[in-house]
Amino acid sequence: MEPLVSELKRQLEDENLSPEQKVKLLNDGLNKTLNMAAVQMSSSVLIRVKSQLYLSGILRHCVLLLSLDARRLQGNWSAAATLAQLTSSCCVGVEPGEHSEAFHRLFLPSVMDALLSLASQLMRRSESLFRKLMDAVGWLLRAHTQLTTQVLSSVHYEHIQMCDDAAMSLLCVQMWSQTCTASSDFLSGLSDDSALLLLNEAVGQLAVSNEPAVGGASIGLILLMASQMERRLQLLLRSFRGLDSLLDKDWRGWGFDEDVDQLIAFIQSGKSTTCTERVRAACVIQAAWRSFQTRRRVKSLNRAVSTLQKRYRARRRQQQQRKEAQHWEEELKYQVCVRRQQARREFHQKQRQLLQLLPPDQVQSYLQECERRAAVLIQSVWRGFRERQRYNSTHRHTLRDTHTKQQAARTLQRAVHTRTHARTHARTLMLTHVSFFQVRRFLQKRKPPPTSFFWIGQNGLTDSRRVELKRQVEEYIAVHPSSYVCRQDCERLHEEVQLLLLSELQRGEQQRREEQRREALLAHTHTQLELLRDAPPLCVVTATDAESFLSPSGPVCARARDAHNAMLQASRLPWWKTLGDMDIVDTSDPAHLQELEVELGGLYVGGS
Repeated sequence: MEPLVSELKRQLEDENLSPEQKVKLLNDGLNKTLNMAAVQMSSSVLIRVKSQLYLSGILRHCVLLLSLDARRLQGNWSAAATLAQLTSSCCVGVEPGEHSEAFHRLFLPSVMDALLSLASQLMRRSESLFRKLMDAVGWLLRAHTQLTTQVLSSVHYEHIQMCDDAAMSLLCVQMWSQTCTASSDFLSGLSDDSALLLLNEAVGQLAVSNEPAVGGASIGLILLMASQMERRLQLLLRSFRGLDSLLDKDWRGWGFDEDVDQLIAFIQSGKSTTCTERVRAACVIQAAWRSFQTRRRVKSLNRAVSTLQKRYRARRRQQQQRKEAQHWEEELKYQVCVRRQQARREFHQKQRQLLQLLPPDQVQSYLQECERRAAVLIQSVWRGFRERQRYNSTHRHTLRDTHTKQQAARTLQRAVHTRTHARTHARTLMLTHVSFFQVRRFLQKRKPPPTSFFWIGQNGLTDSRRVELKRQVEEYIAVHPSSYVCRQDCERLHEEVQLLLLSELQRGEQQRREEQRREALLAHTHTQLELLRDAPPLCVVTATDAESFLSPSGPVCARARDAHNAMLQASRLPWWKTLGDMDIVDTSDPAHLQELEVELGGLYVGGS
């Protein structure tokens, strides 16, 4: 058997085969393999062959072909139904071994979904083929009862239920009846949810269909479930109120009154009281709502597919546009580079032609002039860049120092304002209490008046006595003044602080003047050094040349060193300790510039 399975697998791996050819090849190969295995005396041979078909992947090819769209099968429905029946037969009795979990959780649900999908496509084309597919579904359900929930909740099975043909509904009910009859443990192995779905299927047919055959088959299915489940079914039937009234009113006189009476008696045996009108209304509402929900789900599937297609196409269009834009950008960059190269090549050619026109003795001078201009241009660009960097660095440090000083000034002002406002507010609130305490302290220091007996009458406080007490209180307040600060004192203190801050901010002008003076001294020193370096030999020096080399560099260096040491000592102190110590000097004063000019011996300092 193994050579047949291997040969079938090798033939299926051919990519040139169409789906119709693969279906025909699988039907022939599976029929031949299963017939040869069935002829054997031992049943283990058939089980081993089915296991090899699953492990080799042939059954997966069957599932893929059954899941194809109807247009790709090109009307070959009989071969597809035969393949579905063979696939269902091969899935019964398989021993997957270590792949048992994948077989039961993944492969069997995919097989059942493929069978139901093909059945929903064949239900309007051929009743015989549909019957064959439902037999395959029932055969698979008898061996694997865990697939019942998947079948009853499948979208394809809902399409089959929505079919108006009574023959299709009858085949579905007969399939469930045959499955329950063939396997006595089928209903007992179902969970409560699966049994409720199956019962809902039978009751739904009774509520929707008017065909006697469908009604009789549905009632027989419910009686079969009652004979095997008994108490469990009575509990489940509580969800279907009004079922006995529906049976009594709509399904009598069709030739199976005994079954109707038996089912009504079973239903009423588990009920204490009934409310006919409410149960019937609930059944009608449930049936209408479920049918509406099913129709809405079918419509929403098409809308969801169209939405997904629209989004996918829009995204693909955006990707194509992005790729085209990137391609055009790269092409533009390439064209720019090519044109630059062409322009550079033309310029060099034109320059070579011009050099050819010049006389030979002027070529070298022309090239030197070009090199000099290029050097001047490079030097000017570099010096401009360096000066801009230097200016930006100096400006950044100046702004940072100014910002730090302004922030410190704001902190001082905020602290002074906060303290002044708090003390003013507190003094305003406590002024009455302070005066009262001062009066009480003054009265306590005085000697107490001689006490008189309570029966002796008193004349009270006279005007002269009141004036005397008021004068004594005022004298005490004058001797012991309060620590309250008036608004004028606060304003005066604020003005003093502002003046100190202003002097500190103006101190930067003096620093800049000193820097300017220092730079002037350095420039003067460099000038003297250059003059000394370019001086003629001593043998040819004249008196006039000797006088031109006299330089005040010694006093200038001593004074610069003293100024530098003083600046270092001042920089080590905190800035707030130097408030008010430095005099404000105007660096733009012409007298100051003339003084520098005289001191440096005629060196140009600045100005217009």
